[in-house]
Amino acid sequence: MPAPCLPDQAAALLRLKHSFNMTNKSECTLASWRAGTDCCRWEGVRCGVGIGVGHVTSLDLGECGLESAALDPALFELTSLRHLNLAWNNFSGSHIPTIGFERLTELTYLNLSNSKFAGQIPNTIGRLTNLISLDLSTDFFLIDLDDEFLSVATYSPAWLLVAPNIVSIVANLHNLKELYMGTIDLSSNSMVQWCSAFSNSTTPQLQVLSLPYCYLEVPICESLSGIRSLSEINLQYNFIHGPIPESFGDLPSLSVLSLTHNSLEGSFPSRIFQNKNLTSVDVRYNFELSGSLPKNISSNDILVDLLVSSTNFSGPIPNSVGNIKSLENLGVASSDFSQELPSSIGQLRSLNSLEITGAGVVGAVPSWIANLTSLTLLDFSNCGLSGKIPSAIGAIKNLKRLALYKCNFSGQIPQDLFNLTQLRVIYLQYNNFIGTLELSSFWKLPDLFSLNLSNNKLSVVDGEKNNSSWVSINYFYTLRLAYCNISNFPSALSLMPWVGNLDLSGNQIHGTIPQWAWETSSELFILNLSHNKFDNIGYNYLPFYLEIVDLSYNLFQGPIPITGPDTWLLDCSNNRFSSMPFNFSSQLSGMSYLMASRNNLSGEIPLSICDARDILLLDLSYNNLSGLIPLCLLEDINSLSVFNLKANQLHGELPRNIKKGCALEALDFSENMFEGQLPTSLVACRDLEVLDIGNNQISGGFPCWASMLPKLQVLVLKSNKFTGEVGSSAIEKDNTCEFANLRILDLASNNFSGTLHHKWLKRLKSMMETSSSATLLMQYQHNVHSTTYQFSTSIAYKGYEVTFTKILRTLVVIDVSDNALHGSIPKSIGELVLLRGLNMSHNALTGPIPSQLGALHELESLDLSSNDLSGEIPQELAQLHFLSVLNLSYNGLVGRIPDSPQFSNNLSYLGNIGLCGFPLSKECSNMTTPPSSHPSEEKHVDVILFLFVGLGVGIGFAVIIVVTWGIRIKKRSQDSRFPFWKKVLCM
Repeated sequence: MPAPCLPDQAAALLRLKHSFNMTNKSECTLASWRAGTDCCRWEGVRCGVGIGVGHVTSLDLGECGLESAALDPALFELTSLRHLNLAWNNFSGSHIPTIGFERLTELTYLNLSNSKFAGQIPNTIGRLTNLISLDLSTDFFLIDLDDEFLSVATYSPAWLLVAPNIVSIVANLHNLKELYMGTIDLSSNSMVQWCSAFSNSTTPQLQVLSLPYCYLEVPICESLSGIRSLSEINLQYNFIHGPIPESFGDLPSLSVLSLTHNSLEGSFPSRIFQNKNLTSVDVRYNFELSGSLPKNISSNDILVDLLVSSTNFSGPIPNSVGNIKSLENLGVASSDFSQELPSSIGQLRSLNSLEITGAGVVGAVPSWIANLTSLTLLDFSNCGLSGKIPSAIGAIKNLKRLALYKCNFSGQIPQDLFNLTQLRVIYLQYNNFIGTLELSSFWKLPDLFSLNLSNNKLSVVDGEKNNSSWVSINYFYTLRLAYCNISNFPSALSLMPWVGNLDLSGNQIHGTIPQWAWETSSELFILNLSHNKFDNIGYNYLPFYLEIVDLSYNLFQGPIPITGPDTWLLDCSNNRFSSMPFNFSSQLSGMSYLMASRNNLSGEIPLSICDARDILLLDLSYNNLSGLIPLCLLEDINSLSVFNLKANQLHGELPRNIKKGCALEALDFSENMFEGQLPTSLVACRDLEVLDIGNNQISGGFPCWASMLPKLQVLVLKSNKFTGEVGSSAIEKDNTCEFANLRILDLASNNFSGTLHHKWLKRLKSMMETSSSATLLMQYQHNVHSTTYQFSTSIAYKGYEVTFTKILRTLVVIDVSDNALHGSIPKSIGELVLLRGLNMSHNALTGPIPSQLGALHELESLDLSSNDLSGEIPQELAQLHFLSVLNLSYNGLVGRIPDSPQFSNNLSYLGNIGLCGFPLSKECSNMTTPPSSHPSEEKHVDVILFLFVGLGVGIGFAVIIVVTWGIRIKKRSQDSRFPFWKKVLCM
């Protein structure tokens, strides 16, 4: 019979017990922990034998549901502990003690997961050199709102741990085999720290590396491949970019590779599939990750999860995939290889989930789908499948999630779908379904809580009014009915207390938002009512729990509604709102994105707007705002990335004391009445890409200092009072005034004088060569919410004001028109071979048109009108086969007009009395006819075909912001009040 525990051990345990509160949720009462009894026999306690006799070596209170204000120091008197499990208790957001753990030198197993600790992980845990398993993670779960929104939720949202230096924790844990740190904030770790922490020299015996949802924004380290013992790598739900190391294929024990929902690029290492120990591969939702499945898959494979859907995988889906009898979850993609789905998939009777994506997957939904009777998840999305949904789908009785969206499905939604009584999720958006559909049909599915019918050709109506058979109505969480020809607010919403995501955009609903719509659901956090005909909010304030609100493109009037501190996105643009909230500190303090463009806002911008300390995007363009810009918006708020005040009546000088740390990427103050000089302190905004202060009264010389902005691509100074030479200091200093990344330069309608220096033009490097690393679109992406903002522009192009909904980096334009420039046109302009538009009209330029302009093979618009140019039109211009707009009028040009279709508009030559030949009526005499130039057979894809969306009057440039919501990662809490959570978690 083992000896009883020592008195000091029992005393320490009793002090620990008294630090806990037992609640009705506690699974452990610790009733056996009584003074005078043998503590080695107490609940969760084990003692050692031999040398350690009487000492507590194991304390397992995992999943006891105990509560405590903090971890009591009595624990650290149990210095013989080898096994410590405190998981799934509640330590109320207290910190893990910084002193004490270093005393537990015998520990081999430490589990503090899901215990609601907060703050920084103490370095003392890194001194436990005998640790084999360390678990500090917090579990998370997914609220799948549809393909556009994915919310990652935690059980303890406010109580998360932080590890600013992961090296300090693991550097001495050379015996560590298992590391679980899910949901710990590792965002402050650099690439060097991340790679140093996990290498063969630091953690040589590591088998399990689990770091999901840790806010990692680094590539995967090659050093991981040196840890030959690795069997499980879990890095899902981060922001990891770059390639998957090819050397992962050399890890002999690799069994689980989970990298889903990241930003991985490059090609998936095919050698990984050759690993005989591989049981799970999940790289879904890495849209830039390419690769292909192996052609010959053996029946000896032990894969349980093969998930490569929602990637850029291409090539054929091999028929041999049907050989993997162990498969339970299959997700495949084919982006560019057109094929029907292999029939062998129909033989995988043990499949629980099947996900198919990619435009290369064509044909109809195969009939063998009915054979997969074990399926609980069926997802055909973003694919080329077409035709009707077969009634055979009603045979998959266990189906819980049906996602058939963004394909080419048509016809009516089959009635057999309503026989699938276990369905929880139905996503049918973005297809060509037709017919009238009654919403009440869905309320009879007892477990349904998420429905998306948006963007089809359906007409959705309420249906029957008797709700006695509406089983699921009380549990609905996601209801998205965009563009469903709805004319009235669905009455069933009055019976949905838990709806969290509601989208009724793009319908014909008019009048006032019903009062009950605001009062029914206490959990609504995404609301989209845009593109309707609402004219009245119905409330002066919006419910405090709303986080994303889109009211744009309606007829709302009066003040912008007051939101709560949890609202981080409010879009009320394109309405008739007349005033802004006055008190931001109490109403909009949590705002990140505020869009209120194209309203009737007047008066001054309230100073309290600066209380929104985390604001990222502020768009108040196209209103009637007056007064000054609150200085704090530029001088005190470092988070602001996009700031648009275009087309208001603001005046005064621009803020001058912009501090280091400025995060601006796009700044548009055009079409106001600002005066004074452009503040040189803008050089603090190192990420600035778009700067537009056109149509103001700004004075001063050409801002060569702006060349210090390393990312500047769009510079618009037009219609101001700038004077002096353009880029004049380029002659004096080699490295001054070099705008290496500039793509759009608009200096029109100022008082610039002097000559254009050929050396300065030669420094416009981005107009000469295409960057292989640059993305095609100019856009802004904020990783915290994974939200993308694409800059768009309206610019004088081909004689019109054209609005581009996106700025392609192929749009390269120079406009220096309507100034006082003189001298000759520099020949070096011919080196700016990416130019699509060049306007030098209304100056005093002299000399001939340089023949070097013939090298601008991308040029689509050339305006040299109203100058004093002389000489003949260079024959080389006839080689500009893509030139569709040419204006050489009102110069002193002479000679024959080149024979080419580009020169066929006689309005292009007005005021040049010395010109002759077609298309003018004046014939040329005593002249040798130059050889004809015939356009190339090559067809040019005009940028206008991609970007043109409208024409306007006059010359102008504006930056507006287009918002597209992507995957959203945000901490949300679970609460026992929510009856639908169990349904979500069981998916």
